[in-house]
This record gives sequence, C-alpha cells and structure tokens, in this order.
Amino acid sequence: MTAAPNDRGHSPQLSAALAGAPATALVDGAVNVIGWSEAAQALLGYRAEEILGRSVNAVLTSDGSLSLPERGEWSGVTRVRHRAGHDLRLEIRLCAMGGAEGRGCWLMAMCVPGEAFSGVNRSLLDGLLSHSPVGMAIMDTDLRYVWFNDALVRTSGAADRLGRTVSAVFPAERVAGGEAMMRRVLETGAPVVDFEYRGPTLSDPTGDHMYSASFFRLEDDHGSATGLCYLVVDVTERWRRHQRELILSRAHACGKQLDPVRAAQELAEICVPDFADLVSIDLAEAVVQGGEILEASAQSSVHLQHAAHKVASGVCASTPERTGDAVVYGPESSAARCMASGAGILETTLDATLSAWGEGATGRVETIDEGMFHSSIMVPLCTGGITFGLATFLRARNKQPFTQDDLSFIQQFAAHGSSALAAAHRFTQERRISLSLQRSLLPGQLGSGEAVEIAWRYFPASEEAGVGGDWVDAIPLSAARVALVAGDVVGHGVNAAAAMGRLRAAVHTLAAMDLPPDELLAHLDDFVKRLGEEQPRLKDSTEGDYGLLGTFGASCMYAIYDPVARTCTMACAGHPPPVVTQRDGTTFVPDLPAGSPLGVGEVPFESVEISCPDGSLLALFTDGLVEDQTRGIDEGVAELRSILRDPGAPLERLCDDAVDALLSLPLRDDAALLLARTTSVPCSRVATWEIPDNPATVSDARALANRQLDEWGLGDLRFTTELIVSELVTNAIRYGSAPIRLRLIRHDVLTCEVVDGSSTSPRLRHARTTDEGGRGLFLVAQASQRWGYRYTSSGKTIWVEQDLPG
Repeated sequence: MTAAPNDRGHSPQLSAALAGAPATALVDGAVNVIGWSEAAQALLGYRAEEILGRSVNAVLTSDGSLSLPERGEWSGVTRVRHRAGHDLRLEIRLCAMGGAEGRGCWLMAMCVPGEAFSGVNRSLLDGLLSHSPVGMAIMDTDLRYVWFNDALVRTSGAADRLGRTVSAVFPAERVAGGEAMMRRVLETGAPVVDFEYRGPTLSDPTGDHMYSASFFRLEDDHGSATGLCYLVVDVTERWRRHQRELILSRAHACGKQLDPVRAAQELAEICVPDFADLVSIDLAEAVVQGGEILEASAQSSVHLQHAAHKVASGVCASTPERTGDAVVYGPESSAARCMASGAGILETTLDATLSAWGEGATGRVETIDEGMFHSSIMVPLCTGGITFGLATFLRARNKQPFTQDDLSFIQQFAAHGSSALAAAHRFTQERRISLSLQRSLLPGQLGSGEAVEIAWRYFPASEEAGVGGDWVDAIPLSAARVALVAGDVVGHGVNAAAAMGRLRAAVHTLAAMDLPPDELLAHLDDFVKRLGEEQPRLKDSTEGDYGLLGTFGASCMYAIYDPVARTCTMACAGHPPPVVTQRDGTTFVPDLPAGSPLGVGEVPFESVEISCPDGSLLALFTDGLVEDQTRGIDEGVAELRSILRDPGAPLERLCDDAVDALLSLPLRDDAALLLARTTSVPCSRVATWEIPDNPATVSDARALANRQLDEWGLGDLRFTTELIVSELVTNAIRYGSAPIRLRLIRHDVLTCEVVDGSSTSPRLRHARTTDEGGRGLFLVAQASQRWGYRYTSSGKTIWVEQDLPG
C-alpha cells in the first residue's frame, strides 16, 4: 500500500484512503506523519497541512514521551497534547506495514475520553464525578473502558481497565451475562437498573461481595449510540441481610413433614452455601425416636445421633459419618458446656485437633483438614428449656472467618429451627404413643380353634398420615364356631387408636353373647352413637357453630363360620365385603347389603348366609389394602381375587403375595388383611338327639350321652357330663317348650348343647341354705370350663364346654 508523496509527503491517494478513516495517522520509517485523517484532525484540532512531515512524537505528546518500536506492533495508553493547551489520554495502536518506502504503519488513536466523546465534558467527569461514592464508568460502543472514577476501583478493583473490554477485565461478568446485557442496552436503548452480580473488591480480592449495577446508553444529538454508562454500588450488606432474612424464613417454614431427621436435613441445606460451606446437625436419640428428652448436664457425657450433613460442592470429597451414627461428647468438652449453658461457640481460627466439632466423632478431624475449614460456629438447638441437639457451621471457600454478628444471627436461626424440631418431636412422640397403644389393643395371636386356619397382616400408615384405627380379629364362639372381624375407624392418631380399642372390646363383649351378625352390628351401632354423644362440644369462633371433639366414624365386617353346618353368616356396616375362594379356585364377592357405617343408623343391618365347604378361603380386609391414589377399590379387589385363586397355597405366602402386590410405601392409610381357611367338624364327632317333653326322659338323655362318650373314648367325662345333661334337659322340660334337642360336639373341647323352643333366658342364682332348688346352673358352671346361651329364630340354645382329658 504505497504511493508517491507530494512535496509535503502526502499523496492524493493517501488523502482519499484516509478520508473516512477513524482518528488515524500514517507514518514513514522516520516516524514522521505522512497521512492524517479528518477524524484525527477533529479529535486533536490539527490540520494535515500543519503536521505532515513532522514527528509523531512532537505532534502528539507535550513532553516527547511517546516511544514507538522500530518493528512489529505496539499498543498503549498515553497522554497527548491538545491544541487547546490541555492533555488528553489516548489509546494508541501501531500496526506495522511493509513497502518500498521502508517502514510504514497505521497509527490509530481513540479518545479515552475527551471533549469530543458523546458531548461529555471532561472537567465535569474529572472534577465532579471522580470523587462520587458511587462507582461509575463510561464505555465506547465496543464496550471498552474510556473513563471510570476512583470509587469503581475501590468497589471492584481492576485499576488497569482503561482501554480494555469488560470481558477482558472481568471474565466472570461475561459468564454471568453482564456483557450480553450491556450489548442489549446499546442495541435497544432500554436501561437496566439494579442488576446484581458477585465479585471481589480491591481490598478483598478473594472475598465474595454482591454488587448492584445499572446500565444506560449514551446517545448523540441524532439518537445514535455513542457508548455506555454504568453505575455500580456495593450492596453486600443489603444482600447479606436479605439472605439472612430468607434463611430465617425458610427455617421457620421447614419441618412440615414432621420428621426430626428430615427437618434437620432441611435446616442444614438452607445454610449451604450462602452462610457456611459445611453444616452438621446432631440430635438427641429421644428426639429421633420420639422419647422423653432428658435435661443436658455439664457433668455428664452427651450422647447424640448424627442426623444431617450438608457440604458445599467442591469443598471436600467425603463426609465423616452417616445418619444414625453415634456422636459422643465428653463431660469436659466444649459441646457439653454449650448444650448445658445454651450459648454458642465461635472459633475464628480452626485447629482440627482442638475443634469442638471434631471432638464428637472419628473422621471429623480428617474432614476439617481435607476441606481446609478455617472457622466454625457451634450452637445448641433448644427451645422452651429443652435441648434437641447441636448444629455446627464451618467455612472454607469464603476466606472471611465467622464474626460475633454471624454467631448472633445463627443463634436466631437455631431458635427458628428448634421450633420445627419441637413440632416434629411432638408428632413423633405422639405417633410412638399411638403405635404403642394400637399394638397393645391389636390381637397378639388370633384364637381360631379347629374351625379355621388363620393368617393376618397389619401395616400402619406412614408417619405423615399418622397411625390409624384398622383391625382384624378372630373370636372363638360356642359349638366350635368362630367369628371373623375386620374394622376401620375413620381418622388417624391417638384418638383413632383409642377408638379402635374400644370398638374391638365392644365386639368381643357382644360376640360373647352369641349374637347373630346383624344384631351384633346393631348393638355396635348404638355403642358408637353413645360414644359420639359423650364427646365434648367445641365452639368454632370462625363459623359460629359447634363441633364435636374426638368424634369418629367406623365401618365393620362381621362373619360367623359354623364348621358343623359348613356355612358362614355375615353382615357389614359400611365395610367392603370379603373375598371368598372356593376349593376349585373360583373366587366371588358375596352380594351383601352395604349397610350404613357405624354411628349413622339409617338402614337396618341384614345378614347373608353362604355355603363354605372344607378348604374354602375367606379374605377380610380394610380399604387401605385395596385402594390408593392410583387404584380404585374395585380394581384393588379384582387384583386381590387374582392373588387368592390358589386356595391350597400356604396362608402366610398368600398374605405376603397380597401385601407385595397391593401395598406401596408410603401408606396413606392403615392396611389390614385376614385370611381364614375353613375346616368342618366331621359328622362322626357330632351327635344329636330329639328329647321328648317328659321328665322321665332325662335318664334316657344321660344314657345316650354316656354311650356317645364311650364311643369317643371320653369315659373320664361321664360324671360331669351326666350332671350337665341332667340339669340342662330338666330345665328345658320344666321351663322351656318343645322341640327339645340334645347335641354333643367333640372338637378341641367337648360341647354339650340343649335346644328348646322358649326364649326365656337362664339365670345363674346363688341359692340360700334354706332353698330346696336353684343350684343347678351354679353346679353346671362349677363343673364346666365355660357356659352360655344364644338365641335362635326358633328359641334358644344353652351350651356348656368341658376341656378334653389330657
């Protein structure tokens, strides 16, 4: 790119080439000006005729300090002489060129800043804004710094940013989107206010500070962008206050699942990484288990469980312990004194071997060394005079150690967190009490006798739902019969468990009366109504009406299996009917009248009798087994029927199969299942006789019973059986009515029954010494193991049981 110069060293071709160029000069090998653009003339005020052929050093500098290299490229910032007599700071870029004339170059000068930059007055910038407490900067359209004040350097460092782009000065800002935001402001003209980002300061290059920046586009008289102005304020304190307020609000809201360990983990995660790089929380075992919390003492060791741990990413590779690991602080340890006094411990220079946190468990010293932690805070988690555990906070990445202000804040945080732990502990304690109460009220071992083979399962609801009131039962009745029960109390918690226990006791009491299923449910319905009427009423201040405290509803399924008749009579009160599997593997659900739930009493209960041959399988269950969020009750019953198609399979295996297929954790409701495989009493073990309504036949009845006992090999029971038969038959003839039947049943006990057509109930009396009678039933009761009576549609049955000889 060469041309013949004119007499002043400037060629017409160069003039044409430089006409539209930016502030540019072309120099020859002697560093004399041979070309001068109009933009350079406008910037410095010199016409080309005045400077062509003159040295660049003499033209641009006031003291001859510009030193250009002889070869290669050069760039730098220097002060240059302005025609008006003051200095300007210019960024000079020198690009070497080859040619016949020897050395040649393009010299490009950019204002940094000057009076010609966007109409901004330099004296205003330097005289007024340089001392502003707000960091300020002006950038050109390429986002190069052309002016900035001292406050910007104090705020975010980088005093050498003049002439450099923002991405070159702060690469992290480019990652954060700052540069892209600046370009959008230049393009659209829409300002950005209060854009927050993190960075260091001049006095704390490794620190973590928060800044608020605002960006505005600079324009000329025609509205074209000439640059960018931005303001920066250090808002670290405001940000820290906001972060702490946010941490406190999160601590106040945590623990909604009411689980102490989960609440502790939430508390640990809240503080990492904004406040600490590692948070460790240890809780008392009683807090985790829901037990009684003992008062901490400085004279004894502190035994805790590690409950939560959170480490910032990249701080250390491993954690020293797992949830549930034992943590023991000695009686003289700082942690023990901390828990006893309720005051926190601040360690600003952390020595791993002397750390209060490191005293608790092995592996913590290695963690401190590995993560290069330098300061820590340990605070007790306590409220209302009860200490739940300890929380420890350590710093590593943030080089600023914890302060007394941090200690005060974290103690406030611990108070909020302790409230969440207190609520979780109360819920856990209540659940433990509910489970203990429920286990004590549930059957330990179901007594079914020889009539049925029993297997059952019970699963309480999850901790979030709370323990409920489901139960199943098998109650031995007279004449080798057995009652099968499934019930479900609405609601969860201690009240539901207590209500379940009361209902189960009521069912046992009514079952002992040998009531048929429909009558038993009617009595149970009355019982539940009375319980509801006994509950105290509380006024709802918002609604203005009254509600019942502790009221409950319940459903119940009650069935009686008779192994002699091989039938099952059942009735239900708002409960799912059972699934019946026959010996050939077919299953069905009996068509039972649904009945009202207990306590409603709108519809009378009805019984249904079905045939149950040997080997039939009855499955009673609660709705928690077959119904959940993803499956309706009909779908669940259908799946249960498919599982029970093999009636000969072991009952324990069938129970496990049903549980595995139908239940998924966590349970929203309790689930209970009762499987009963029927077994009949052979005809050879049952003897029945019609007894004429004549007192003379009493001796014949005794003889018939004695012969049957001899056939069964029960001759040892002849004496007591003669007494029982004589008394029962005599009373039936004297006080009852025909027809009269005598029946002996040999199963796990010997049962003697006398049936008559009268509904008069027998009454046990204690006869006086002067009475001639009235001792019959008393003698029967003394000679037998158990006796009672039940009503039938045609009269009553009096029965007596005797244990078989050993």
